[in-house]
Amino acid sequence: MIIAIDGPAATGKSTTAKGVAQQLGFIYLDTGAMYRCVTLAVLKEGVDIKNSDQLNDLLSKIDIDIKMEDGSYEIFLNSEDVSAEIRSPEVTRNVSAVSAVKEVRQAMVRHQRLIASKTDCVMEGRDIGTVVFPNAEFKFFLIADSYVRAERRRKDLQAIGEEKSIEELEEDIKRRDEYDSSREISPLKKAEDAIVIDTTYLSIDEQVSRIIEIINMKQ
Repeated sequence: MIIAIDGPAATGKSTTAKGVAQQLGFIYLDTGAMYRCVTLAVLKEGVDIKNSDQLNDLLSKIDIDIKMEDGSYEIFLNSEDVSAEIRSPEVTRNVSAVSAVKEVRQAMVRHQRLIASKTDCVMEGRDIGTVVFPNAEFKFFLIADSYVRAERRRKDLQAIGEEKSIEELEEDIKRRDEYDSSREISPLKKAEDAIVIDTTYLSIDEQVSRIIEIINMKQ
């Protein structure tokens, strides 16, 4: 079974997907973290994302792994733990542009489909229910007020020692929403049969419970 959870940044997708996966005993796949890993590699290697040869060469050398360590998920890029590094402001500023590149999306979608073909999983991102797994058994689309999302993002940054104002973060979020929704390849879009959940006033536990309840009702 595949459960797709899509939506814009900071709506609670990752944490909610982790909780749903844990309760159901499914594998959790954070596709956003995968794109962040590619972005980090692009920045570190100084790769021009408009140069297909450079980009394909980099993609052929990238190994991304998501592991459960001491009760939390950690992201590894070529065997190096980059869980904190991929959440840096620099990666956040560049991830939308890197994610929009056809070669990047094709490589990541192949990897995501390969993982999901072997096991039950909860997968979250922006195009899971529309592009990666349009036939997913369950599709959810999370939304939330932009100010609340900015507050959530600020807490994430503070956890890794970064500081940014709510105003700046809200502008960043709105700009990214516009970019992700209007890009030509795999835009952020709600699948027609996706169930919308507004997380503005919901705790993570409430979000998880809402999704589990819907799944149990429909099975």
